[in-house]
Amino acid sequence: MSELSNNIYISGLCMSAPELSHTVYDENFYRFFIGVRRLSGAEDVIPVTVSESLLAVRPVMVSFHYTIVGQIRSYNLHSENGSKLLISVFAKELYSDNSNDRSLDCNRCELTGFICKDVTYRTTPFAREISDVLIAVNRRYGKSDYLPCIAWGKNARKLSMLSVGDEIYLEGRLQSREYIKTLPGGSTENRIAYEVSCSTVDYAKEYNP
Repeated sequence: MSELSNNIYISGLCMSAPELSHTVYDENFYRFFIGVRRLSGAEDVIPVTVSESLLAVRPVMVSFHYTIVGQIRSYNLHSENGSKLLISVFAKELYSDNSNDRSLDCNRCELTGFICKDVTYRTTPFAREISDVLIAVNRRYGKSDYLPCIAWGKNARKLSMLSVGDEIYLEGRLQSREYIKTLPGGSTENRIAYEVSCSTVDYAKEYNP
Protein backbone atom coordinates (compact mmCIF):
# COMPACT_ATOMS: atom_id res chain seq x y z
CA MET A 1 0.00 0.00 0.00
CA SER A 2 1.62 3.21 -1.18
CA GLU A 3 -0.09 6.11 0.63
CA LEU A 4 -0.39 5.77 4.39
CA SER A 5 -3.23 8.29 4.64
CA ASN A 6 -5.93 6.11 3.03
CA ASN A 7 -5.42 2.68 1.49
CA ILE A 8 -7.58 -0.40 1.17
CA TYR A 9 -6.96 -3.78 -0.42
CA ILE A 10 -9.92 -6.14 -0.86
CA SER A 11 -10.43 -9.42 -2.69
CA GLY A 12 -13.82 -11.04 -3.07
CA LEU A 13 -16.66 -12.19 -5.28
CA CYS A 14 -18.57 -9.71 -7.45
CA MET A 15 -22.20 -9.71 -6.26
CA SER A 16 -23.78 -7.29 -8.79
CA ALA A 17 -23.23 -5.86 -12.25
CA PRO A 18 -21.84 -2.29 -12.37
CA GLU A 19 -24.53 0.41 -12.53
CA LEU A 20 -24.08 4.10 -13.27
CA SER A 21 -23.52 6.03 -10.03
CA HIS A 22 -22.59 9.58 -11.03
CA THR A 23 -20.70 11.71 -13.54
CA VAL A 24 -17.79 14.05 -12.75
CA TYR A 25 -16.15 16.26 -15.38
CA ASP A 26 -17.78 14.25 -18.19
CA GLU A 27 -16.50 10.92 -16.86
CA ASN A 28 -18.98 8.29 -15.71
CA PHE A 29 -18.46 6.34 -12.52
CA TYR A 30 -20.13 3.01 -11.80
CA ARG A 31 -20.91 1.10 -8.61
CA PHE A 32 -21.02 -2.61 -7.90
CA PHE A 33 -20.88 -4.77 -4.77
CA ILE A 34 -18.20 -7.25 -3.78
CA GLY A 35 -18.64 -9.94 -1.12
CA VAL A 36 -15.64 -10.55 1.14
CA ARG A 37 -15.69 -13.41 3.62
CA ARG A 38 -14.29 -13.04 7.12
CA LEU A 39 -12.36 -15.80 8.87
CA SER A 40 -15.57 -16.52 10.82
CA GLY A 41 -17.38 -17.29 7.56
CA ALA A 42 -19.57 -14.16 7.75
CA GLU A 43 -19.56 -12.01 4.64
CA ASP A 44 -19.16 -8.27 4.24
CA VAL A 45 -20.84 -6.86 1.13
CA ILE A 46 -18.84 -3.77 0.15
CA PRO A 47 -19.82 -1.11 -2.43
CA VAL A 48 -17.11 -0.32 -4.97
CA THR A 49 -16.95 2.77 -7.20
CA VAL A 50 -14.99 2.46 -10.44
CA SER A 51 -14.38 4.82 -13.35
CA GLU A 52 -15.65 4.09 -16.83
CA SER A 53 -12.08 4.26 -18.16
CA LEU A 54 -10.93 1.54 -15.75
CA LEU A 55 -13.96 -0.63 -16.56
CA ALA A 56 -13.08 -0.36 -20.24
CA VAL A 57 -9.83 -2.24 -19.66
CA ARG A 58 -10.95 -4.32 -16.65
CA PRO A 59 -14.56 -5.46 -17.21
CA VAL A 60 -16.46 -6.63 -14.12
CA MET A 61 -18.71 -9.68 -14.24
CA VAL A 62 -20.97 -11.17 -11.58
CA SER A 63 -19.65 -14.25 -9.73
CA PHE A 64 -16.03 -13.58 -10.69
CA HIS A 65 -13.37 -13.02 -8.06
CA TYR A 66 -11.68 -9.59 -8.04
CA THR A 67 -8.89 -7.81 -6.22
CA ILE A 68 -9.28 -4.05 -5.73
CA VAL A 69 -6.65 -1.57 -4.57
CA GLY A 70 -7.97 1.88 -3.72
CA GLN A 71 -9.23 4.20 -1.01
CA ILE A 72 -12.24 4.40 1.29
CA ARG A 73 -14.38 7.38 0.31
CA SER A 74 -17.40 9.04 1.96
CA TYR A 75 -20.25 11.16 0.63
CA ASN A 76 -22.98 12.91 2.61
CA LEU A 77 -26.32 12.34 0.82
CA HIS A 78 -29.08 14.79 1.75
CA SER A 79 -32.75 13.86 1.32
CA GLU A 80 -36.16 14.65 2.82
CA ASN A 81 -35.43 12.02 5.47
CA GLY A 82 -32.24 13.77 6.56
CA SER A 83 -28.60 13.20 5.70
CA LYS A 84 -26.93 9.84 5.21
CA LEU A 85 -23.21 9.11 5.13
CA LEU A 86 -22.42 6.88 2.16
CA ILE A 87 -19.22 4.83 2.24
CA SER A 88 -17.61 3.06 -0.70
CA VAL A 89 -14.27 1.81 -1.96
CA PHE A 90 -12.88 3.91 -4.79
CA ALA A 91 -11.00 1.55 -7.11
CA LYS A 92 -7.63 2.73 -8.38
CA GLU A 93 -6.56 -0.74 -9.52
CA LEU A 94 -8.78 -3.69 -10.42
CA TYR A 95 -7.76 -7.26 -11.23
CA SER A 96 -9.50 -10.59 -11.78
CA ASP A 97 -8.00 -14.00 -11.10
CA ASN A 98 -10.69 -15.62 -13.29
CA SER A 99 -11.88 -17.86 -10.48
CA ASN A 100 -14.37 -17.93 -7.62
CA ASP A 101 -11.90 -19.21 -5.02
CA ARG A 102 -13.13 -17.76 -1.72
CA SER A 103 -9.93 -18.76 0.06
CA LEU A 104 -8.37 -15.73 -1.68
CA ASP A 105 -10.73 -13.27 0.04
CA CYS A 106 -8.89 -10.43 1.77
CA ASN A 107 -9.87 -7.14 3.43
CA ARG A 108 -7.15 -4.80 4.74
CA CYS A 109 -6.95 -1.05 5.15
CA GLU A 110 -4.62 1.61 6.56
CA LEU A 111 -5.82 5.07 7.56
CA THR A 112 -4.24 8.18 9.01
CA GLY A 113 -6.74 10.82 10.06
CA PHE A 114 -7.98 13.25 12.69
CA ILE A 115 -10.63 12.53 15.32
CA CYS A 116 -13.53 14.85 14.50
CA LYS A 117 -16.11 13.82 17.13
CA ASP A 118 -15.86 12.79 20.76
CA VAL A 119 -15.03 9.09 21.08
CA THR A 120 -17.94 6.97 22.36
CA TYR A 121 -16.72 4.36 24.85
CA ARG A 122 -18.94 1.68 26.36
CA THR A 123 -18.91 -1.81 27.83
CA THR A 124 -21.27 -4.67 27.07
CA PRO A 125 -23.10 -6.70 29.75
CA PHE A 126 -20.26 -9.22 29.35
CA ALA A 127 -17.66 -6.50 30.10
CA ARG A 128 -16.44 -6.24 26.52
CA GLU A 129 -15.00 -2.78 25.83
CA ILE A 130 -16.02 -0.98 22.61
CA SER A 131 -15.18 2.45 21.23
CA ASP A 132 -16.70 4.21 18.23
CA VAL A 133 -14.93 7.12 16.54
CA LEU A 134 -15.36 9.24 13.41
CA ILE A 135 -12.13 10.28 11.71
CA ALA A 136 -11.48 12.76 8.92
CA VAL A 137 -8.96 11.52 6.35
CA ASN A 138 -7.61 14.31 4.16
CA ARG A 139 -7.20 14.00 0.41
CA ARG A 140 -6.34 16.34 -2.45
CA TYR A 141 -7.95 19.69 -3.20
CA GLY A 142 -8.92 20.35 0.42
CA LYS A 143 -11.42 17.49 0.61
CA SER A 144 -11.78 14.98 3.43
CA ASP A 145 -13.43 11.60 3.86
CA TYR A 146 -15.32 11.05 7.13
CA LEU A 147 -15.03 7.43 8.16
CA PRO A 148 -16.69 5.68 11.13
CA CYS A 149 -14.43 3.26 12.98
CA ILE A 150 -14.93 0.77 15.78
CA ALA A 151 -12.44 -0.90 18.15
CA TRP A 152 -12.53 -3.44 20.97
CA GLY A 153 -10.51 -4.28 24.05
CA LYS A 154 -7.18 -2.49 24.47
CA ASN A 155 -7.72 -0.58 21.22
CA ALA A 156 -11.06 0.67 22.58
CA ARG A 157 -9.35 1.85 25.77
CA LYS A 158 -6.63 3.59 23.77
CA LEU A 159 -9.22 5.41 21.66
CA SER A 160 -11.17 6.45 24.78
CA MET A 161 -8.16 8.46 25.97
CA LEU A 162 -7.94 10.49 22.75
CA SER A 163 -9.60 13.80 21.97
CA VAL A 164 -11.07 15.69 19.02
CA GLY A 165 -8.21 16.91 16.81
CA ASP A 166 -5.80 14.09 17.67
CA GLU A 167 -4.14 12.49 14.63
CA ILE A 168 -4.23 8.69 14.66
CA TYR A 169 -3.08 5.75 12.56
CA LEU A 170 -5.39 2.76 12.13
CA GLU A 171 -5.18 -0.67 10.56
CA GLY A 172 -8.18 -2.93 10.07
CA ARG A 173 -10.88 -3.95 7.62
CA LEU A 174 -13.99 -2.35 6.17
CA GLN A 175 -17.07 -4.20 7.40
CA SER A 176 -20.81 -4.03 6.73
CA ARG A 177 -23.49 -4.11 9.43
CA GLU A 178 -27.29 -4.22 9.10
CA TYR A 179 -29.47 -2.05 11.35
CA ILE A 180 -33.00 -0.63 11.55
CA LYS A 181 -33.38 3.15 11.14
CA THR A 182 -36.38 4.91 12.66
CA LEU A 183 -37.58 7.63 10.27
CA PRO A 184 -39.53 10.83 11.04
CA GLY A 185 -43.14 9.82 11.65
CA GLY A 186 -42.19 6.54 13.32
CA SER A 187 -41.72 4.30 10.28
CA THR A 188 -38.61 2.12 10.07
CA GLU A 189 -36.20 1.18 7.31
CA ASN A 190 -33.60 -1.58 7.03
CA ARG A 191 -30.19 -0.11 6.27
CA ILE A 192 -26.57 -1.20 5.99
CA ALA A 193 -23.80 0.71 7.75
CA TYR A 194 -20.12 0.51 6.86
CA GLU A 195 -17.33 1.01 9.35
CA VAL A 196 -13.65 0.25 9.79
CA SER A 197 -13.04 -2.51 12.32
CA CYS A 198 -9.67 -1.61 13.89
CA SER A 199 -6.97 -4.17 14.62
CA THR A 200 -4.30 -1.51 15.31
CA VAL A 201 -4.66 1.95 16.87
CA ASP A 202 -1.66 4.28 17.28
CA TYR A 203 -0.86 7.95 17.54
CA ALA A 204 0.14 8.96 14.02
CA LYS A 205 3.36 10.60 15.23
CA GLU A 206 4.35 7.39 17.03
CA TYR A 207 3.84 5.19 13.97
CA ASN A 208 7.15 4.63 12.21
CA PRO A 209 6.80 2.21 9.24
